Amino acid sequence: MSKKDFVGLSCITVGTGQGGTISMLARVSVVDTGGNVLYDAYVKPTSKVESYRFATTGLDASYFVSGEYPVPFEEAQLTVARWLAGKIVIGHQLWLDLQVLGLPHPAVDTRDVSLYLPFRATLKRPNEILGLPTLVWHLMRRKIQAGFLDSAESARAAMDLYQSYERQWEESVLQDLWPCALPPVAFARHYT
Repeated sequence: MSKKDFVGLSCITVGTGQGGTISMLARVSVVDTGGNVLYDAYVKPTSKVESYRFATTGLDASYFVSGEYPVPFEEAQLTVARWLAGKIVIGHQLWLDLQVLGLPHPAVDTRDVSLYLPFRATLKRPNEILGLPTLVWHLMRRKIQAGFLDSAESARAAMDLYQSYERQWEESVLQDLWPCALPPVAFARHYT
């Protein structure tokens, strides 16, 4: 595959439902292999926001007022679906992003840095899903997300982390030695 066949994806969510425990898409970013933003949008809530999760997201109601932004959910979903179609998608905990987007994607066309077993082995945490800042710090000595979450920064960081180990990762895939743990079973419907 050529470099144009890879994209990085990351989403930020706010909370809906009782106590704000159900995640709802608030921002989505798609980047290319150079970290250039292909798509970045705040997304209009589809139901009442119970928690903006301000401590981590930095978001409040002002991000979701009318105007050019936020975009309607259906528009964001359709645009992201077009960017992902036929591509290998790189990200961290992609099952959560696919869930809030309401999109499926072929499992074989994902490269989820949270599930990559060599990363877990290197950090001596074989059964843990480590956070993206932890992975990027320990494997690349780079700090990310020093303030609030930024989906474009997260998509770039996942892409950079993948590219740092791309040769080994893709050699394993070519040898039919899938190098990743499985995502949680509850999210299986998001993979085709």
